[in-house]
Amino acid sequence: MGSFNQFRIWVLTICLVFQSGYGFYLPGSYPHKHGVGDPLSVKVNSLTSIDTEMPFSYYSLPFCKPEGGVKDSAENLGELLMGDRIENSPYLFKTYTNETEIFLCKSDPLSADDFKILKKRIDEMYQVNLILDNLPAIRYTKKEGFVLRWTGYPVGVKLQDDYYIFNHLKFNVLVHKYEEANMARVMGTGDAAEVIPSIGKGGSDVPGYMVVGFEVVPCSVVHNADSVKNLKRYGKYPNQVKCDPNTVSMPIKEGQPIVFTYEVTFEESDIKWPSRWDAYLKMEGSKVHWFSILNSLMVITFLAGIVLVIFLRTVRRDLTRYEELDKEAQAQMNEELSGWKLVVGDVFRAPTNPALLCIMVGNGVQILGMAAVTILFAALGFMSPASRGTLITGMLFFYMILGIAAGYVAVRLWRTIGCGDYKGWVSVSWKVACFFPGIAFLILTTLNFLLWGSHSTGAIPFSLFVILLLLWFCISVPLTLVGGYFGAKAPHIEYPVRTNQIPREIPAQRYPSWLLVLGAGTLPFGTLFIELFFIMSSIWMGRVYYVFGFLFIVVILLVVVCAEVSLVLTYMHLCVEDWKWWWKSFFASGSVAIYIFLYSINYLVFDLKSLSGPVSATLYLGYSLFMVLAIMLATGTVGFLSSFWFVHYLFSSVKLD
Repeated sequence: MGSFNQFRIWVLTICLVFQSGYGFYLPGSYPHKHGVGDPLSVKVNSLTSIDTEMPFSYYSLPFCKPEGGVKDSAENLGELLMGDRIENSPYLFKTYTNETEIFLCKSDPLSADDFKILKKRIDEMYQVNLILDNLPAIRYTKKEGFVLRWTGYPVGVKLQDDYYIFNHLKFNVLVHKYEEANMARVMGTGDAAEVIPSIGKGGSDVPGYMVVGFEVVPCSVVHNADSVKNLKRYGKYPNQVKCDPNTVSMPIKEGQPIVFTYEVTFEESDIKWPSRWDAYLKMEGSKVHWFSILNSLMVITFLAGIVLVIFLRTVRRDLTRYEELDKEAQAQMNEELSGWKLVVGDVFRAPTNPALLCIMVGNGVQILGMAAVTILFAALGFMSPASRGTLITGMLFFYMILGIAAGYVAVRLWRTIGCGDYKGWVSVSWKVACFFPGIAFLILTTLNFLLWGSHSTGAIPFSLFVILLLLWFCISVPLTLVGGYFGAKAPHIEYPVRTNQIPREIPAQRYPSWLLVLGAGTLPFGTLFIELFFIMSSIWMGRVYYVFGFLFIVVILLVVVCAEVSLVLTYMHLCVEDWKWWWKSFFASGSVAIYIFLYSINYLVFDLKSLSGPVSATLYLGYSLFMVLAIMLATGTVGFLSSFWFVHYLFSSVKLD
């Protein structure tokens, strides 16, 4: 009865999650009600460019600064690691109040350095990113009859030999009338006094609005600097401003100031608050995602057929035939053994570098578990793109927690290879906790020095370095040691057959076995490469990746393909009397990382053609190497564990003495 009640609770929880996802896309968020005339403040994020992939602070350019000084908004760990620097700005609106020709500020005369940096940022196609009520500013352009959506707007543009800056912004804020009754139904969190109507009241007479859209049109307008000498901020600019996005007329010149103005209009929209991110997350290429999944299913079906043949027609036939014979016939058959049955005394012989194999498998379990749990939570809406940095923060959190699983698997495998010997389990646990994080730390520190040298906001601050080190050594390492302790206490896996003292000589092969191992990675890559394009575009082209449901399915299919590929290849090696299957089973599926790295180089050459400078290329290749290493450990672990299970099952089903 207790288990039935527990089951009902789980079903109710899942239903609530999906219901919240249906009516309210981000658990834990709630709309803000703004009365007419209430202040709305715009925030700014780092300047970004697909030309350099290095973010810079908004105030590194001579833009207007807020009167109270620049203040950082609350940022989580993920935002800092992604290079986001969200700060306040001088742009200020009044809810549902249209205003035009608002004077913002006049900059100081451009110094030689300011003039040089402005020209450089315009050449490198940097975008200004503004945020209102957690919505990034979106810009619409028309090209060949199609409407294109962009987040942010360019700093300026170069025409012939002149540089023009966009110094007038035309904002359009879409608002939806606040509906208290409906909001009370879809919300379970937030400030209850603000969002849930009081008992006995039918609703407030004061109209309120929610921000459901934030659009910007940048213009380059020539202003008279002398006419604003005595004008205060947010005052009315004396002349009419005509904003035409198709023409530019404000060239920047050294020694001359820049006058900044803006205007804002409010437009009531039918867009509901839960749907306000649809403009950013409008699904494009859904057919391509489905094609990716169907392609993966075809590969899986092909491999599953091969596995089925191995099990049913080969292994089962041999085992059944052997079991039907009497003892005398079995003894005679032992003398006539062939294929995989000949390596019975060597198949469980310890591999070379067993500690390294255990460490890599432990790290692979940790990375694969982190990826699966993170993608699942993201698919359920708990890590929406609307909540910046939560994806990276969640990945770090799950990675640290899964240190227990990494230590347990690595130490138990170490004891299995050592036939139950506990010696060295602390050393193995410690190396598991330091192997992948140590390599990642080395790569990221090297790249960080490049970002520091470029004064980019993408550089991790020293204080954050200290926090990451504390998380590593105070949380991740102890949890891995705890997992190792449980792995040392758990019973090791006993081999079904004895290992001979003298290793059997491996016959000469017709072809190098490692060539087949490297070629096996093409099949897992075939299940992944279509979705890989969308992931790469999200990371490097500034596009929002949100189809985590598709990604979760692709990851499951990838795991199945890796297991099948490694299993088939291990059987092929055993059939030619090659008993050194341990490392080959790991790299049979782990070699997919080689093809992903080659794909990333192809993406750099053909899709990131505008990426300029050795620093940008080094950053790209460094981050790609980090990603590829993680994929190699995760996929290799899947292949090794499936092969280990297969070999153990195969030789435990028949007794050969």
